[in-house]
Amino acid sequence: MPSDVVEMESRREKVDDVTDSGLSFAAVLSWLASIRFYNLWRLLVPWPSKATSGAPEKLRPTAYLDGLRGFAAFLVYWHHHQLWAHNPLQKVFIESGYGYLGQYHFMSLPFVRIFFQGGHFAVGTFYVISGYVLSAKPMSLIHAGEQAKVADNLGSALFRRWLRLYIPVIATTWIHMTFSHASGMWLGSLTHHFHKAYFAQLWDWYCQIKNFSFLFFEGDRPSISYNFHLWSIPIEMKGSIVIYTALLALAKCTRNSRLWLQGALIFYFLYIVDGWYCALFMVGMLLNDLELLASKQDLPEFFERFRPYKTLIFYHLFIIGLYLGGVPAHSVSLDDLAQNPGWYYLSFFKSQSIFDPKWFYLFFASTFLVASISHIGWLKRFFETRFCQYLGRISFALYLVHGPILETLGDRIYTAVGWYTDLQEANIPQWMNIWELPKTGPMGLELSFLAPHIILLPVTLYAAEVATRAFDEPSVRFPQWLYKSTMGRPAMRLPA
Repeated sequence: MPSDVVEMESRREKVDDVTDSGLSFAAVLSWLASIRFYNLWRLLVPWPSKATSGAPEKLRPTAYLDGLRGFAAFLVYWHHHQLWAHNPLQKVFIESGYGYLGQYHFMSLPFVRIFFQGGHFAVGTFYVISGYVLSAKPMSLIHAGEQAKVADNLGSALFRRWLRLYIPVIATTWIHMTFSHASGMWLGSLTHHFHKAYFAQLWDWYCQIKNFSFLFFEGDRPSISYNFHLWSIPIEMKGSIVIYTALLALAKCTRNSRLWLQGALIFYFLYIVDGWYCALFMVGMLLNDLELLASKQDLPEFFERFRPYKTLIFYHLFIIGLYLGGVPAHSVSLDDLAQNPGWYYLSFFKSQSIFDPKWFYLFFASTFLVASISHIGWLKRFFETRFCQYLGRISFALYLVHGPILETLGDRIYTAVGWYTDLQEANIPQWMNIWELPKTGPMGLELSFLAPHIILLPVTLYAAEVATRAFDEPSVRFPQWLYKSTMGRPAMRLPA
């Protein structure tokens, strides 16, 4: 057995010792002492890794969802770079339909536009996947009639969820804050939050983090200036609680009652109140329920009628989902949406309860996409490729680190090649046009926009890999250890 595997097994045994003995300080110190210095080297120089070398592991049945999540995270990266580099007027056309205000760009074509402004579509897809994955284990227990285990499973999941989401957020934003303060680097988002003293900067970061991580914060939606792209994380936590609550409430319902009630909750969140993100999580849970029923051939008779046309139906859902996923997002005005070619009649379908129109259409787009992939062979195989699986493994970290890299390194590289505004001209004039490149090519594919990614994409993927190993993966293991450590040992029965 290789030495690194032996050492890994040894450390695992020590972790088990810590778990078995409860919150023992001495046991924790013993475990920490077993971690050797060269692990830091393995962390900072992560290639090749087990995940990217050697024989591929057997894929899980839902591996395509991991690949879809990774690909969606890449779309978020690409969308944010498009918006960062281009000027305000170009941003309007990036997020508008083909022909809006007489502007015709390749990137605005239906379906094509997903690859340029698909970040919103990606976020909706994240939430549907989360609803599916979070409900997978407890829903299987419900189907097995093991309601007692459902409560245990949900208790463990709820205990671990906040830690799992916020440990990487806290770590990466602290590093970003510390780096920007130590370097004195100008960052547009921190203009009004910069402090000369590190303790004052640390306190500002702490105040933002504590409000950002408190789900019941009143007033405007809390944001964090140290990575403003993370607005979706509190929503992820809220949606998780919706899923856990719904699972517990419906655990003892009959099959048909459970399906009807899930549908009623989705309708409530989408048409009665402005709960679009709750609807996205709930539809993920419903899709998982239906998939489990289908695997047991226990679907209601209504669904069985469509079995002969299954392939045709899911291809149509996929195409419709891609079209709706390109919903214009430059404005929250329904009138502006109606002015986009191809969206006038669709604008009449929007629910009156949803303030931002795009989320109404993205609900259906994300639902149709996730529902159809497992039934379209070539599409499922694409998301099971090693490339998509790798993106899936680093997806959370990629989401966390791409913003700080864009704001620091990316902003300066874009300024150097000719993409800058008055802010950059006033604050980092030394970077202006150092390597000016021509803006030739269609919008979104200009030479001066594509060239910086020769540097930015590898750096971002590297940072995501390091963050995955340093923060993302430990944020899964640590809450599991902590939960087990807080549980008392079962009482010993005395002999009769």
